[in-house]
Amino acid sequence: MLSESTQYGYTKQAEGLRNLYGHMPVAKMQRRHVKAIMAAKSDRPNAANHDRRILCFLLDQAMDLELVETNVARSIKKLRVSDAGFHAWTEAEIQQFLAKYPPGTTANTVLTLMLYTGVGRTDSTQLGPANVQNGRLRYSRQKMETRGGVLVDIPLHPVLLACIEPLMHTNTFLQISNGRQRSPNGLGNSMRAWCDDAGLKECSSHGLRKACARRLIEAGGTPHEMMAVTGHKTLAEAQRYAQTFDRSAAADRAMERTHVPR
Repeated sequence: MLSESTQYGYTKQAEGLRNLYGHMPVAKMQRRHVKAIMAAKSDRPNAANHDRRILCFLLDQAMDLELVETNVARSIKKLRVSDAGFHAWTEAEIQQFLAKYPPGTTANTVLTLMLYTGVGRTDSTQLGPANVQNGRLRYSRQKMETRGGVLVDIPLHPVLLACIEPLMHTNTFLQISNGRQRSPNGLGNSMRAWCDDAGLKECSSHGLRKACARRLIEAGGTPHEMMAVTGHKTLAEAQRYAQTFDRSAAADRAMERTHVPR
């Protein structure tokens, strides 16, 4: 069963496709139609592949209702996606953002919370004082709840602690002005606007999670230690996030630890 946040995202995407193509009879849908829908987002292969995924779900339902005989979307290959995925923030980009948004601004709080926890966008909107106890932050990754769950239990970095201390009277750290919990999509839209205004077109909220992973590896952390912070469930997932680390610096540290007899 999909989590509520995933169901919400899929529903919103399906509504977007319905608004664009809902006037066309599903019984006449062919492979070329699916390809055309994906081609419209060829410059954003991840988005095109997500559209294909939603079409697969919708056409499965159409088959159950006997509106179509086959699911033509499932025979279409996904578009090739760069292995790099979302851009991981560099240290220079982090400093550029912080120079634009000083402590006390919501943008600064968002970056600090994500950068020093590796928390995902959905979970970040739910974190609050209730997740803090004895100098530690504890939460269960919502994305993983339907797959056994991953409990994250990490010490509060001094920078993060200083950031959230003025917010310990709130319900959630990133709540909107009326005290209501901020939505994940609303946070994503705000982050996009903040990054654009700071001249950081490649940066996104998801990239902060990768930046956190990079920092942990560059600090000498092992992949398993990184997983304990970010809440990744498998080593393969963790390695994909950590691959942007500074290899030269890592090589220097490794050689310093290597004692070769003369």
